[in-house]
Amino acid sequence: MELNAKDLEILDAKGISEEKLSEELKMLAEGFPYLRIEAPATPGQGISVLTPEMESQADKMWSEYLKAGGKVLKLVPASGAASRMFKDLFAFANGKKEKPDSDFMKKFFDEIEKFAFFPQLNFLCLSLYGLSVDSLIKEKRFKDVVKTLIEKEGLNYGQLPKALLNFHKVPGYSRTALEEHLAEGAQYASGKDGKVRVHFTVSEDHLPLVKMKFEESKGRLEHEYGVEYELSTSIQKPSTDTVAANMDGTPYRENGALFFRPGGHGALIENLNDLDADVIFIKNIDNVVPDSVREDTLKYKRIIGGVLVSIKQKADKYCSILAKGTPDDCTLDEMLNFLHKVLCITHDGTENMDSDGKAAYIYGKLNRPFRVCGMVKNEGEPGGGPFLAYNPDGTVSPQILESTQIDPKDKDAMKMLKESTHFNPVDLVVSTKDWTGKKFNLPDFVDKATGFISIKSREGVEIKALELPGLWNGAMSDWNTILVEVPVSTFNPVKTVNDLLRPAHQ
Repeated sequence: MELNAKDLEILDAKGISEEKLSEELKMLAEGFPYLRIEAPATPGQGISVLTPEMESQADKMWSEYLKAGGKVLKLVPASGAASRMFKDLFAFANGKKEKPDSDFMKKFFDEIEKFAFFPQLNFLCLSLYGLSVDSLIKEKRFKDVVKTLIEKEGLNYGQLPKALLNFHKVPGYSRTALEEHLAEGAQYASGKDGKVRVHFTVSEDHLPLVKMKFEESKGRLEHEYGVEYELSTSIQKPSTDTVAANMDGTPYRENGALFFRPGGHGALIENLNDLDADVIFIKNIDNVVPDSVREDTLKYKRIIGGVLVSIKQKADKYCSILAKGTPDDCTLDEMLNFLHKVLCITHDGTENMDSDGKAAYIYGKLNRPFRVCGMVKNEGEPGGGPFLAYNPDGTVSPQILESTQIDPKDKDAMKMLKESTHFNPVDLVVSTKDWTGKKFNLPDFVDKATGFISIKSREGVEIKALELPGLWNGAMSDWNTILVEVPVSTFNPVKTVNDLLRPAHQ
């Protein structure tokens, strides 16, 4: 396509090459291939179910690792406003009905005093209307209460990031999601030096407010948990934005200029790539609970940390042996057994390789980033989750897939999707360094063919939007993946405001 001077100026400002632009437009025109799957990952076939003894060993391994001075970091993806969390409230505030008529809105008002943000909401209602929340409800001024919560003149919760919303009541005050993540980090990721390193990815608009919250909370939480925080932030890089297209595949333009959108959470692989730590925990901003119900979360964080450390140490030992030359057949068989039994990587062609071929194959598989993923039993509708999938090199290995990556017309694939027993609650612990301690370049391990196209509406026009390979899906496709079952009690996301009324958040 012909680029004009304005196009080139936009590409330069974002740090996007013409080659990348052409690549993206091609993807938008042609779409993405579906992944070929062999089976759903299930207990004993891709998912490890640890015995109490194994859990105890992993927990001990994690404690020893921290005592030895391992450098740990907690990464919390926290970009984006919480507007979707208040979708029902926006609909009510902008609708014609003056009284709550849905079950959702009735529950919201019936239990409004249980929310951690209630004291602030009540204070602002008094300030704006001279009436408490209770008085406004008695006068049937329901919309005034809702608007005070979500609109700019009030608490502005409809536009703030989830990180800055009051999630939980604690003695004496309320805690935001951001503060709960800091508290959680202090309880399993405090290093030998007493430091807790936490990194939040935030949107540029929210950065000043997030930094203010850090300053306000840091001292209090350090005193409470006897730690010292090292807090850092990053924003999604403009170079990871993706071009939008018209439905016919031609570039979509506004006022003559190419239009770009954020490329989804897969863009955060670049942010992860910039972080320097030996072990990094990754968990979404809204999946956090108060101290009173955090015991299971902390236990299984330590366990998946211990599993990672144990497996990585073994892999590093094998890599150091392989780096010195081809070992004997007995050692090679031991390594292949590790690939098969521990990392669940299978390859039909290894028996036809000579010793040097086997050594090169094993080294290539072991010298990659590692991740241990907590897997929760799927008690609802089947969707995306863990599968044993084919890789471009013919191997089969555990992958976390979105349902959009599976061909809906493939009966066998859809049967496997229905038979999947677990899903990924985005509870990961990763190692991004090689056996010598050198950082990998993580974009090298992304499977670019695992992005997907979504249809969006832009000022009344339907456009094609390109979503980058998801952070825990295609962006980590070429990593070593270990799946470990964790209890559902460790998964407590807040997708709607009423989720904060669940027992785990009270």
